[in-house]
Amino acid sequence: MKTPTVGPKAGRWPRFALRRAGRLLASLWVLVTAAFLMIHLVPGDPVRAALGPTAPADLVLAHKEELGLLDPLWEQYVTFLGHLLQGDLGVSIATRLPVGEVIAQQLPATAGLALLAFVLAVAVAVPVGVVMAVLTRRGRGRRTELAFTGTNVVVSAIPDFLLGVGLVYLLAVQTQVFPVAGRAGADSYVLPVLALAIGPAAVLSRIVRVEMLAVMEADYVRTARAKRLTPVRVHVVHALPNAVTATLTIGGLALSSLVAGTVLVENVFAWPGLGSSIVSSIVAKDYPLVQGTVLVYGVGVLLINTLVDVALALLDPRSAIGEA
Repeated sequence: MKTPTVGPKAGRWPRFALRRAGRLLASLWVLVTAAFLMIHLVPGDPVRAALGPTAPADLVLAHKEELGLLDPLWEQYVTFLGHLLQGDLGVSIATRLPVGEVIAQQLPATAGLALLAFVLAVAVAVPVGVVMAVLTRRGRGRRTELAFTGTNVVVSAIPDFLLGVGLVYLLAVQTQVFPVAGRAGADSYVLPVLALAIGPAAVLSRIVRVEMLAVMEADYVRTARAKRLTPVRVHVVHALPNAVTATLTIGGLALSSLVAGTVLVENVFAWPGLGSSIVSSIVAKDYPLVQGTVLVYGVGVLLINTLVDVALALLDPRSAIGEA
């Protein structure tokens, strides 16, 4: 008996990997080029902004020469790429500290926030989606379906920062259950994690429900019911794993949006991460720090999307057929 293969066929893996690697490299090049041009397209003089309006002209000129801002644009681009390949993101104009060092200090706070929010969103969305699929299968529980759908749409439409403001008012200002802002102790994670997780949890639960409704009508699920297996075994063991493909795709997009959403949420809660740093550096016109932070965010999103593509190819070989 022939054993079924998982993921793309062996002969298709090299082409699949080359296509994904090529797409990732092209996206990285576009991202790096856009980050480089950003410092030249944004109006204003970053060196003058950092040194102040009363700084002598010769001092401003010396700092520009030190940073290489007086070189031709193409030469600056080549230098930027060379430094980037060596892991050098430049030096902050405002603090004179290496950008990589500043980002390394703040990245754990942002990554921890995004990952906790993603775990919470999945942990809530999957069981809620499965239960709602069971309750509303074949037109049953019409009122339950309408209530779930209506609430889901409203909740998923609320911006993260507005959720954050509402949570601060209700759970920090009014009841004083959690701290208003800052990162000090486990309880300080609760409100920003909730602000980031509520929207994705609503979207994911809707996707899980739709996929489960389709899977529960499949022949193998009906066979499992005919064997008088327990409902938990039928739905969790037989149906849920086969509904995971679309959920994984949306989950990857949700994680990407969570990473981007930290920018606003961190500023609502004065969270000492990359989101707060990028806003303060924009205000200070510290473009090397903005540049480095944008690159880190962009690379994170690209890597997440690539990992999701690979996971989909492993779980569903059909997702890689068009790539071969």
